[in-house]
Amino acid sequence: MKQTLRLSAPRYDTTTILFHWSCAVIIVLQFVSANLWGLFRNPLHHQLVVAHLTMGMVLGVLLPLRLLWRLKWGRWIRASDRWLDCVMARSVEYGLYGLTLLEICLGYLWRWGNGQAMSFVSLQIMPPFGRFPASTVSLLRWLHHWNGWLIMLLATGHALAACFHYFILRDDVFQRMLMTKDVSDGYGK
Repeated sequence: MKQTLRLSAPRYDTTTILFHWSCAVIIVLQFVSANLWGLFRNPLHHQLVVAHLTMGMVLGVLLPLRLLWRLKWGRWIRASDRWLDCVMARSVEYGLYGLTLLEICLGYLWRWGNGQAMSFVSLQIMPPFGRFPASTVSLLRWLHHWNGWLIMLLATGHALAACFHYFILRDDVFQRMLMTKDVSDGYGK
């Protein structure tokens, strides 16, 4: 088995890594809470809905900050030397960004379009516009639901690709997004 040692493997900066894993955890928790709250009665049902809304609002601030950081100050690493790998990696990355932003917007529109406040813990943010017709609210709910599944499908593919790189290809792609201190490259600081 051929082992390649890189003394200075490229890593993302600490802020990019923190944004990545924070968003990933919130997205998974959002998906789980949305698919579990129907199994419970109040008060747990209500608490899961409020937690979902609160985390959605946090993600609504975190993701644009993440994108701004990525565009202005974050470290860029070439996705791959192989053209097809690069296209697939960037497509999934940008797809996840776009679908997650869409999911946030759909969540606000669905909630507010139904005449309901957004809840941030116990703070209620009332709709800035009137109720939408029932058919529009139903469509927004459907889009929000299936867009969430699409996000999870892409995120699962993303995670499986990272595992493929780590366990099969044995390259350093997965390690780029880990918080490690490597004195040889100085990016763990």
